[in-house]
Amino acid sequence: QVQLVESGGELVQAGGSLRLSCGVSGRTFSNYAMGWFRQAPGKERVFVAAISRSGGSTYYADSVKGRFTISRDNAKNTVYLLMNSLKREDTAVYYCAGRWSLEDYVVIDYDSWGQGTQVTVSS
Repeated sequence: QVQLVESGGELVQAGGSLRLSCGVSGRTFSNYAMGWFRQAPGKERVFVAAISRSGGSTYYADSVKGRFTISRDNAKNTVYLLMNSLKREDTAVYYCAGRWSLEDYVVIDYDSWGQGTQVTVSS
């Protein structure tokens, strides 16, 4: 069983930046494709970004493309989400997700989830 723990969420002003982290334990991290999702109040959880096992491939939702960057450090068993130019509509609980992957591709469906970290963007 793999465990995912997010951190880094906080209150930030619009236009600001924030970096989320997700520490992974319990399995070989470099075998996992990883992703970030978010859930705004009263809405469904939606995809934000994904990264392949090696970090060589990434994929973003249109709403965050050009503002957010997903990355990973396989030596530290951690995946990151750097969020720049934050907007009020980025306010949500952000979830880290993972899935064991045979191939070095991005995926957007996952079977392991963290508990989430709250990001609030104020105007």
